[in-house]
Amino acid sequence: MIMTPFDDSALKIAEFLLQIKAIKLQPETPFTWASGWKSPIYCDNRKTLSYPSIRTFIRQQFVSLINEKYGMPDAIAGVATGGIAIGALVAQEMGLPFVYVRSEAKKHGLTNMIEGVIEKDQKVVVIEDLISTAGSSLKAVEALREHGCNVKGMVAIFTYGFDTATETLKNANCSTNTLCDYETLIKVAVKHNYITENDLESLKKWRESPSTWKQS
Repeated sequence: MIMTPFDDSALKIAEFLLQIKAIKLQPETPFTWASGWKSPIYCDNRKTLSYPSIRTFIRQQFVSLINEKYGMPDAIAGVATGGIAIGALVAQEMGLPFVYVRSEAKKHGLTNMIEGVIEKDQKVVVIEDLISTAGSSLKAVEALREHGCNVKGMVAIFTYGFDTATETLKNANCSTNTLCDYETLIKVAVKHNYITENDLESLKKWRESPSTWKQS
């Protein structure tokens, strides 16, 4: 199950993501994802790295979340590409080794899937910037497990909260916690007039069935 704390920090992160347009909401002019899905929302959390105060807050929240949910791991692993930079910042803050997991193994050289030094049986927490369908996230978790690591869980900045992602991670026995989620974001977006009350129904329908959603 993907858990998100509905508290002041989640609300603050939602506001940050909207302010810097790391997340854009456009129900009237939807985006097209790489999958071909039409979507009223687009997320690029890498933009947070360009704002020192925001990336510092996210780093601090990750450290607190990891300590609370998993205790001190032996290493931090970022998921390429969005989880690499923030993962390295978290590892630095916690004084831990850092590795990152590629989307696929290199086709030359050492053919690595995991870049960096990590040993079997080490306790690892995985860091993502975004969880959508959880396919790439789970692929990274599986790569670490195949290497012999003890994956304690995964943390992410934001999740859409799709049922398919929740089920996928549950079946993989991968504990997942995020700093912010779709419901929190929408509440903040309405409060600060990023969207109108009239947009809510369309956004709700998309959240329920993103693969079949059509602009109304």
